[in-house]
Amino acid sequence: MATSMVIGDGILTPSISVLSAVGGIKNKSSSLGQGAVIWISIGILIILFAVQRFGTDKVGYAFAPIILVWFLLVGVIGLYNLLKYDISVLRALNPMYIVDYMKRNGKDGWLSLGGIFLCITGSEAMFADLGHFNVPAIQISFSFIAFPALICAYSGQTAYLRKFPSQIGNTFYNSIPDPIFWPTFVVAVSAAIIASQAMISGTYSIIQHSQSLGCFPRVKVVHTSTKHEGQVYIPKINYFLMISCVIVCAAFRTTDNIGHAYGIAVCIVMLVTTGMVALIMLVIWKTRILWIALFVVIFGLIEIVYLSSMLTKFVEGGFLPLVLSLVLMSIMGIWHYTHRKMYLFELKHKVSGEYVRELVSKRVISRTPGVSLIFSELVEGVPPIFAHVISNISHIHAVVVFVSVKSIPISKVGLDEKFLFGQIQPKEDRIFRCVVRYGYNDVIGEPNEFEQQLIEQLKEFIRDQNVTSLIEGEEFDVEQTSQQQTNSGNFVKDGKDPSNRIVPTSTSSNQGVDVSSTSSDSIHSYGIISIISNQNLQGVEEEISFVQREMEKNVVYMLGEAEVVAEPNSSILKKIVVNHIYNFLRRNIMQGENLMAFPRSRLLKIGMTYEI
Repeated sequence: MATSMVIGDGILTPSISVLSAVGGIKNKSSSLGQGAVIWISIGILIILFAVQRFGTDKVGYAFAPIILVWFLLVGVIGLYNLLKYDISVLRALNPMYIVDYMKRNGKDGWLSLGGIFLCITGSEAMFADLGHFNVPAIQISFSFIAFPALICAYSGQTAYLRKFPSQIGNTFYNSIPDPIFWPTFVVAVSAAIIASQAMISGTYSIIQHSQSLGCFPRVKVVHTSTKHEGQVYIPKINYFLMISCVIVCAAFRTTDNIGHAYGIAVCIVMLVTTGMVALIMLVIWKTRILWIALFVVIFGLIEIVYLSSMLTKFVEGGFLPLVLSLVLMSIMGIWHYTHRKMYLFELKHKVSGEYVRELVSKRVISRTPGVSLIFSELVEGVPPIFAHVISNISHIHAVVVFVSVKSIPISKVGLDEKFLFGQIQPKEDRIFRCVVRYGYNDVIGEPNEFEQQLIEQLKEFIRDQNVTSLIEGEEFDVEQTSQQQTNSGNFVKDGKDPSNRIVPTSTSSNQGVDVSSTSSDSIHSYGIISIISNQNLQGVEEEISFVQREMEKNVVYMLGEAEVVAEPNSSILKKIVVNHIYNFLRRNIMQGENLMAFPRSRLLKIGMTYEI
């Protein structure tokens, strides 16, 4: 629920921030009404979302200077108003005035908490950036920049209202001295854009993590920075947020109505966060129960009081985050439930290596020329789609490779680490498993390039596997090895040579290996390499040549296209969720084949029904 609220916050924060900042233009231009403010705000929001594809690292260099100038401006303006109008308002920092205020106003005081809460909103947007900084940096910036600047700003506005109580409708802009109004207006709009950017980036980030946990439909994620992993851009979500922000601005029109929705969303996120932190304190930090109870009571009670006040504005816009959260929660829950059931189905019905060996050994399936690349999410076992193919066709290619493409959280993966191979025994069946790993800045090449890289790495795997099996399967003695090689004419060991060199007969003596400076283990390895080279190299090369010939004949891409349906005896609700809602989501998002530009002429989509 909190995740859904944060995504909703990605709509409300840009709307209220930009609309509030632009609203100050009415102070200097009486000809511009609220309608003009709305259209200007919508224009700024469209531009803001249009530049998201360039990435935060491209537009973020100006963030820190602008925010620093913003804090200095509001702090200095607040201090100016304090000194000019009424510095005695600083007495309000005494917490006892909170008690007096609530006693004096009763129910009205409680209702006003919803508006008061908006003074601390915006801090939740910082979570999108906190992970990039260390703890001392955060403590210093909040304690010595943000906190004093905001205290001066709010106290200064209070002092101004003591002098001009009728101007409560737009206090911030009214309290700015005329000479610095326009510079402050420009910085205010810029700061609103930056605050919106932080929340938009946070929305991308939380959707990316939800997707990696299987809790959100698969959408295309673009990493915009080669240096920072967390800077991502999601095109479909960007368009969704932009359209939603435009609709919210046009429908709610004022910051008051948006504020009701905004406050409820933020407060619910804070309340859930308090519960999650309490869980971490109990399970991870092993904190004493007394401290956990104290933490929950203090923070939870404050948040519940604020939330109860804001829920009174449910009809006046407060319903928006709850409705939006309900929709997103439903989408995430349905996707996670069905996706997990699908994976469990594949695990349950995966084909064992023994079953494949039995089919091949009994000649139940025949081999046709070429290489087949069968794509699956499983990294262990044989996917059920393979059994589906051989049970209906009874033909497989001469070389079969089960391919799983996985994205890992690093920028780039070297070619020597990109392909991880395994083999399903026996070797004669030539059935392999391959995990292809890509970093978030790696570009998946054209099919011909991908095939060439995969086959080359497969040949290296075959060569290494044969050498390893020979080393592990045989015990060699260096003296026996040397004697055998001498007798066969491959090596000549010249005992009279003071350098004690072992020299291959096919080369000149100056290409020999100096054993006087070489350990017995090294001599041992030379003997092993000699035996491998002469007795088994021919078989290895024949195996490699066979794979190369089959690749040149044909390479076929097989892609499982599973249809997911609920079991016949399932409830009506489960059938609606799986058969209709999930399949609708699945048809309208990025499918697996979009990850790679498969050649259409060599692509076989294998249909299969998963009953879950």
